[in-house]
Amino acid sequence: MSHGLCYSLSEGNSVPLAFSESWQVLGPFQIGTREATWGADPLEYLGGFRSLEYNKNDKFTSSLPLEGAAKWSSVNGKQIASTPSSANVSLSISFPGVDWAFLKGVYGWAAVQYQAWVRGEIIVTSKETQSVVLYTDMVLEYWIDGVCYFGGDFYGFRKAPPVLHLEPGSHRIDVRLVRDMRAMGDMLDPTIDVILELNRTSGSLELVKPGILMADVVNSGKLASPIGSIYVRNSGTNDIEITGVQSGDADITLVNKDPKLVVVGGQTRPIALNIESLKRKFNPACIEDELPLSIEVELNYKVANLDGEVFTLTASQDLTIRNIFSPHKVTYLHPGAIVSYAILRPPVFSSTCLFGVRRSLPVLLQLHGAGLEADSEEVAHALDPVSDLCAWVLFPTGVTPWSADDWHNWGFADVEQAVRNIPSWMEAVGWRGPDADINRWVVSGHSNGGQGTWYSVTHRPDNIIAAAPVSGYSSIQRYVPYELWQPMDPRRSAIISASLNSYRHEMLMANAKGIPIFHQHGDKDDNVPVYHSRLLRQLLFQHGTKTSYYELPGQGHWFEGIMTTPQLQCFYRTYTSDVETTARPLEDFDIVVADPGDMGSKGGVKVLQLEDPGQYGQVQVIYDNSLKTCTIKTSNVLALQLQIGYFRLSAISIDGSALELAEDSAISSKLVDLTKDVEDQTWKVGSLQGSKSTDDILNRRGRQLGAMTAILRSTGPFTIRHQGNETAHIALQISRNLHQYFYADSSIVYPVSHEKNSPGNVISVAIGAALPRCAHSSFPIQVKEKSISIRDSVGRHKTFGGDQSLAAIFLRPLNGERLELVVWGSDSEGLSQAARLVPMLTGVGQPDFVVLTEAARWIGVEGAVTMGFLDHAWNVTRSSLV
Repeated sequence: MSHGLCYSLSEGNSVPLAFSESWQVLGPFQIGTREATWGADPLEYLGGFRSLEYNKNDKFTSSLPLEGAAKWSSVNGKQIASTPSSANVSLSISFPGVDWAFLKGVYGWAAVQYQAWVRGEIIVTSKETQSVVLYTDMVLEYWIDGVCYFGGDFYGFRKAPPVLHLEPGSHRIDVRLVRDMRAMGDMLDPTIDVILELNRTSGSLELVKPGILMADVVNSGKLASPIGSIYVRNSGTNDIEITGVQSGDADITLVNKDPKLVVVGGQTRPIALNIESLKRKFNPACIEDELPLSIEVELNYKVANLDGEVFTLTASQDLTIRNIFSPHKVTYLHPGAIVSYAILRPPVFSSTCLFGVRRSLPVLLQLHGAGLEADSEEVAHALDPVSDLCAWVLFPTGVTPWSADDWHNWGFADVEQAVRNIPSWMEAVGWRGPDADINRWVVSGHSNGGQGTWYSVTHRPDNIIAAAPVSGYSSIQRYVPYELWQPMDPRRSAIISASLNSYRHEMLMANAKGIPIFHQHGDKDDNVPVYHSRLLRQLLFQHGTKTSYYELPGQGHWFEGIMTTPQLQCFYRTYTSDVETTARPLEDFDIVVADPGDMGSKGGVKVLQLEDPGQYGQVQVIYDNSLKTCTIKTSNVLALQLQIGYFRLSAISIDGSALELAEDSAISSKLVDLTKDVEDQTWKVGSLQGSKSTDDILNRRGRQLGAMTAILRSTGPFTIRHQGNETAHIALQISRNLHQYFYADSSIVYPVSHEKNSPGNVISVAIGAALPRCAHSSFPIQVKEKSISIRDSVGRHKTFGGDQSLAAIFLRPLNGERLELVVWGSDSEGLSQAARLVPMLTGVGQPDFVVLTEAARWIGVEGAVTMGFLDHAWNVTRSSLV
């Protein structure tokens, strides 16, 4: 392989790093939407791309190219550059020999998704080992010198690149290319464009990026919020302990009160700060003290477990001063204990908005599209033409430009926390204007934010006054179809599909009944087809919901002013001026629930538990206002909760069982739990658990409910515990991916311990029999040295394992509604395979437990020997595959 590079190894070389000029390419091969996480790489059947050497005469079977044969080729980097501190290369890979137009005509966008591999080299021309970070824009997986790195940086966030310590000489890099429609867009001749970049590091603690995430200063001279964050990376090999923080410009402390805040070698962590007050600077020329123009923060650190020298890392941030009535940045702690932000525009002081005494105004949520920051001009000022609305206008970020996970678990928790933060903002700035009704929302959003609007409507119906999805897609699966996955039997595909049930809004339209909805969509939209809005409008009609619908003639996906068309302005003004502060009661309605853990109430009825979480639950409610009776019929529902404030009831009939509430002392509270007996199927007043003690781990509830993505409902930093050197690489990879895709924080702990005092969820990384014992005494999944045993829904035990490598990933309960995610392998290869399924990208579809053989590397989901769901008592469900 000719690289076109002629560098000498010398200490004085001013360009110590370089990428090769020529790269070897092998492909294309079939891949389905978001399938790469499961493996599904046909070259793994041959030992993987890493085991193959370039030979232009070799052919590899593939379903895409001419004659069904993929071949080697070569390509030169489009841009190759090296400086004393960096090196980069951009690659554009295409396969013109494939009839993409014909395939697309049959299979749609799914057909222009494919995978391939490319091989090049990193050359260290210096005689010294180079510590570098590697940015991998639009890449999901790569191997360096035979070591696998899974996760990459598929969206180009550049938040948590790996730290590499490269010795002098040549280092082979094999990059897996995966074309994804949502991330890369549609092209008639689909290419994959990636950027690889190396930057030299300090070899110690350093800032991930300059500056401090902090709130704006409003014209009261006060920070809109006291919470801030610095992002740091340990680019050395020794673990580093953060010992404190100080500032000459502000009174400041660390939010994390742990005695040891450790950043392990190669890890990136956000450091949350409490900026209690700004220190004003006295200017003799002015009567009043002045604010500093910027603040400087010093982070103190030392090598962990040593009493050596304390070092200082300095970060500074210019202060931004905004008018209090203009959109400005506010910060707060996400439930995962990281600092997030939103853009807030409080209501103006006017006779209309100040009607009454301390009138509570609703919150108008605007959810941005994919790839956008909430503080961008495009988002933060989208509603400037309606600056006089009587509402608290809030632009959440969802934590990341891709809203973390499509405004679902992690991203929607950010939305709700941003809303809950409004009273804290009032206190911080000394607000004396209208109050905020943080339980009543008008929701709108564009594109992915339009999809997020549908999620809000279907999952928090009692909070929604009205909704306006704009150019939004109906579900992940319908946006880019899940065709062209590797073949799998229908039962496996059903389990994958069921783990995404909560995001299939087409199935949840019944939940929108009674909510005024205005659709807007350009009829020439080539990004999100207008079909999505037309379909959901049809489904809403079939569920008895009337909507207002407007197609923008001749308009595409986006144009300036799309969020303030005359029709939308009318919508905003109509529903933010609505003085009703309680939900409109419905005489009859249905509820469809996929995951009670992310579902709120509708009409005062909330589903708490499903009998089988692998299937939808349904509730039909008929309320007789004259008799004050409520008739409820259920399907696949185990427990309900009623908000008595919605009803003045004398009796309830549920599935034919009459419950005389007026004579039952259990209804003295505002919330009443109803539970079905699993044996005789009769209903009773009372909770499923009997006791809601936080130490009760025998019953699954609350934040523990849902598929594997429930692990993202952490109420503190993640704790990643592992066994030592053999598992350290995977523990660090998981931490890196959590931060890259969710900006999440995690503490990496060795040796393995239960970490009982940790407030957040736990991820346990283990090989063989060293996995800590489960806190649940009769948990159905048990591991041994080379095998794993599962008790099925009827009590039979089945053991998997033997000579082949085995991988497993599954949820286990912890106290206080916390979860543990076990990432296990019978050997290091199995562990690496299991780690791929730690939730990262949306739409992958991970159920509660999965056990994989090594065949999954090339056949994908079909390589799962067992997979499925765990019920309310942590038993394997009937719908699982065992």
